[in-house]
Amino acid sequence: MIARLECIVLDCPDVHVLARFYQALLGGEIDRPDRRWSVDDDWSTLHTDAGLVLAFQRAKDHQPPRWPDPEHPQQFHLDLKVPDLDAAQRQVLDLGATLLDDTRGWRIFADPAGHPFCLLRG
Repeated sequence: MIARLECIVLDCPDVHVLARFYQALLGGEIDRPDRRWSVDDDWSTLHTDAGLVLAFQRAKDHQPPRWPDPEHPQQFHLDLKVPDLDAAQRQVLDLGATLLDDTRGWRIFADPAGHPFCLLRG
């Protein structure tokens, strides 16, 4: 095992609207205090009763997916907590990932199909 799933992040135009939608669907607590992140008008979280955390990230000029239109694909990314960021980077690169950004304190990669995911220092 290289990483532990922290949360699933969905891009959206209004983080609070989507958080309330998923809360009604799944139950849980919106924007529970959590040392891993802060919440604001651009980021909201839902800690579900099952223990899964969904996060909602405001995307400027968000274009929603249109199933199954590939011109408007599905949009989400995974945040993965790792004990050793450098070691995990080497491992995911060996698996075929591509480094997209390492300037934020965490590292953003694309999987072999181009979907982004983040490695967070654990």
